[in-house]
Amino acid sequence: MSPKGAVMICGHGSRDERAVSQFNAMVEAMKQTHLADYDVESGFLEFAHPILRDGFEKLKAMGHKKIYALPGMLFAAGHVKNDLPSEVNNFAHENPDIEVLFGRDLAIDPKLLMAAKERIEEALEGADDSVDRKDTLLMVVGRGTNDPDANSNVYKVARMLQEGMGFGRTEISYSGVAHPRVNAGLREAMKLGYKRVVVFPYFLFAGILIDRIYSHTDEVAAEFGDVEFIKAGYLKDHPMVLESFAERLTEIDTGDNNMNCQLCKYREQIIGYEGDVGTPQVGHHHHVMGIGTDGHSHDHGHHHHHGHGHHHDHGHSHGHSHDHGHSHSHDHDDAKKSTGS
Repeated sequence: MSPKGAVMICGHGSRDERAVSQFNAMVEAMKQTHLADYDVESGFLEFAHPILRDGFEKLKAMGHKKIYALPGMLFAAGHVKNDLPSEVNNFAHENPDIEVLFGRDLAIDPKLLMAAKERIEEALEGADDSVDRKDTLLMVVGRGTNDPDANSNVYKVARMLQEGMGFGRTEISYSGVAHPRVNAGLREAMKLGYKRVVVFPYFLFAGILIDRIYSHTDEVAAEFGDVEFIKAGYLKDHPMVLESFAERLTEIDTGDNNMNCQLCKYREQIIGYEGDVGTPQVGHHHHVMGIGTDGHSHDHGHHHHHGHGHHHDHGHSHGHSHDHGHSHSHDHDDAKKSTGS
């Protein structure tokens, strides 16, 4: 039994063998690198084996009394908000002597954006230099879910890549569930008159959805012969993806399991704004100071009683010397999510 502890990497699962084998390859890479000092198991929510329960049971059989569960997923949609906590809770409920600590989704962070940037740049390497970045449209494709929060993250990824990499325009589309789908989104984008389009799937693994994205791209490219269409690779096991996973683990113990400051350009190296880290800031909010501080309660409505102690007390007074003039103390524990009164 590893003295450092036990890590359970929770995958979504897929009917597509390529996705399953790429997930397994990523887990193996993590075992060799960032998680070399831990006992590591993995499993899937659906469509593939081993199932999550099998991994938890193996770690239990080794004698572990504390298990770190990490979601191997980009965004917190239904699976991360409901299905995984439900699985974790069931196991924890049946094994009250084992502490299960649940990490957050990979989400959008500087390392993943750096990985995205490199995937896009790899795709542009063989392209004709005569078309400028500002004459190029970037189409960022998300998975598409029925969770608007997860869907809206695709917009943030797109905007940050546009500003960081100098594209003339970014558009977004989805491989399924949400709209616009890739072919409809590309046809709409064609009206803008760009000479080149880079299609970038913000995905971790291969599979049917990636195939669909690329075939939709080919379909539209055939209709617009004078525009160059470039298909960028998805994130896969980019070293920065592995580093992000490792960070999700350390966050659980440090209590930094928060969702907010990780994209602040004064705190992290954000592509295109690398020089802004640590810049002293002056408050820009003197004219509104004190307004709206009368304890407003915004209850998010999804009370998932996770029961496994990840009360992410955000209370972070941004330790990076830029005084926003409004202290955001979002002390929301997961069961109650309310600020103020």
